[in-house]
Amino acid sequence: MDDLLEAQVGARLLARGWTIGAAESCTGGLVMHRLTNVPGSSAYIIGGVVAYANEVKQALLGVQTPTLAAHGAVSAEVALEMADGLRTLLRVDVAVSITGIAGPGGATPRKPVGLVYIGLVAPGGIQAVRRYVWPGNREAVKIASTDAALNLILEHLP
Repeated sequence: MDDLLEAQVGARLLARGWTIGAAESCTGGLVMHRLTNVPGSSAYIIGGVVAYANEVKQALLGVQTPTLAAHGAVSAEVALEMADGLRTLLRVDVAVSITGIAGPGGATPRKPVGLVYIGLVAPGGIQAVRRYVWPGNREAVKIASTDAALNLILEHLP
């Protein structure tokens, strides 16, 4: 289990004494599922929010109406606001967020199926966002997105 991304994230969080939470849209809690599969994860996991609807993104995570209007729910700006809002809501050290279009519907000419943004906010002023367009079906998009989210955490917690 030690070679799994989620176990590596847990080890790094434990080493720092930091906590984590996840704000997820298109992955529906899969990041939290993976993190909580690691024995002892209660030492660093505080919680998560599945913010599928924009109303939840706004009410719980503080995503701003002008941000949604200007950029849409699937955007770098919303991913960062989701992570920042979760960090404030749960008082965690590290907050990761995922927003995207897992498909098969929901795409537009500018936002295809598989488009995902992953946000991260961590101590020391760390803010990061990554954009991906994953191939494959809904499940493939969700799995690739959670792998990328865990890798983003590892990238910023060397």
